Amino acid sequence: MTVATPRNASGKGWSGFWRRTGAMLVKEFIQLRRDRVSFAMIIMIPLMQLVLFGYAINTTPRNLPTAVLLQESSDLGRTILKAMQNTRYFSVIHQVQDEAEFDRLLASGKVLFGVEIPRGFERALRRGDRPAMLVAADATDPVASGSALGALSQLAQTALQNERALPDTSKPLFEIRQHARYNPAAVTSLNIVPGLVGTILTMTMLIFTALSVTREIERGTMESLLAMPITPLEIMLGKIIPYVIVGFVQATLIVGTGVLLFGVPILGSILLLAVLSTLFIAANLSIGYTFSTVAQNQLQAVQMSMMFFLPNILLSGFMFPFAGMPVWAQWIGECLPLTHYIRIVRAIMLKGAEISDLRNDTIALAILMAIAMLIAVTRFRRTLD
Repeated sequence: MTVATPRNASGKGWSGFWRRTGAMLVKEFIQLRRDRVSFAMIIMIPLMQLVLFGYAINTTPRNLPTAVLLQESSDLGRTILKAMQNTRYFSVIHQVQDEAEFDRLLASGKVLFGVEIPRGFERALRRGDRPAMLVAADATDPVASGSALGALSQLAQTALQNERALPDTSKPLFEIRQHARYNPAAVTSLNIVPGLVGTILTMTMLIFTALSVTREIERGTMESLLAMPITPLEIMLGKIIPYVIVGFVQATLIVGTGVLLFGVPILGSILLLAVLSTLFIAANLSIGYTFSTVAQNQLQAVQMSMMFFLPNILLSGFMFPFAGMPVWAQWIGECLPLTHYIRIVRAIMLKGAEISDLRNDTIALAILMAIAMLIAVTRFRRTLD
C-alpha cells in the first residue's frame, strides 16, 4: 500500500514553482551584481543620453565661427558687423586680408560663414545706391547655416537705424547677398551620405575587433595563441589588418552607392579620400581592440562598443550641428575619431579640399590611433590569469 505524498512536499504545485522562480531571480541579481560592466551600462547609457540630449544638443546653433573681409575700413561697416554679432548667430574669429584667405578658411571648415564688405560701400550707402554685402555660408550642414541665414533678413532693417546722415527711406539701405556654398540647394543627401560613411564604419569596425580577443578566450583558443612565438603587437596587427580591408570595401560600397543613387559629388582627390579613410578605419579598429583586451566576455565587448558609439554619433556633427554644442561637448567631440573623419569626408567630397586644408583633422586621427594602439598593446595579457 502506497502512501500519497502531498504535492507541496515533493516540490510540485504553486509553492514549488514560486520557490524555484525566486531562487532563479536571486541568482540573476547576484550574477548582475558581479558583472560590473553590464551594471554600469544599465546606469550610464540612460544618464548619458539624458545629459547629451538635454545639454549638448542644440538644433539652432549660435555663435557660429565667421570670417570677415573688409575691403574698406569704415564706421558703418563695423556697425553692420557688430549688428551681426548681436544676433548671437555669428562670432567673428578671423579678419582676413584677401579673397584667397577668405575662400581657404571656408574650404578648410575653420569658419562656417564669411562676410565681405566691398570698397565704396559707405559712400554708396550715403548716396542711397543700396550697395550689396556678401555673406557666404558653408552649406555642407544645412541645419547649421539655415537658421543663421534666416536671421539676416532683419539685419538690413535694424543695423543702421540709429545712424545719422543716411537717406531717409522706408526701404532697406543695403542688400544682403547670400551665397550658400558647396550645397546651395540644401540637399539633405549631400550632408547625410558622407556622414554615413564614417558612422557605419565606426559601428562595424568597433564591434568586429572588440570581439576578437574575447572570442579567442571563450572558445579556448587563446592558450594555443599565447604558446606561439609571437608578440602582442604582431597579434594585434594580424587581427586588425584583415578588417582594414573589410572596412575599405564597406567605405567604397557606401560612397559608390551615394554617387550613383543620390548624385553626391566627389570634387576632391579619390586617392586622398582612400588614404584618410584607411587611417580612420585603423583608428576605430585600434579602439575596438582595446575594448577586447579590457572586456571579460563578448557581451561586455559589445556593450563597451555601444557605449563608445553613442557619443560618436551624437557629438561628431553627424546628427546635430557641431558648432551649436556647448564648449565642453565640443571638447569631447574633438576626442572622437568620427568628428574629424566627418569633416574630412565632407570637405573632400563636397568642397574639393586638399591635404593642406585637412592637416589638423588628419593629425588628430593619427594621434587617436597611436594612443589606442599603445593602450591595446600595453593591456594585452600574455597569460590567462
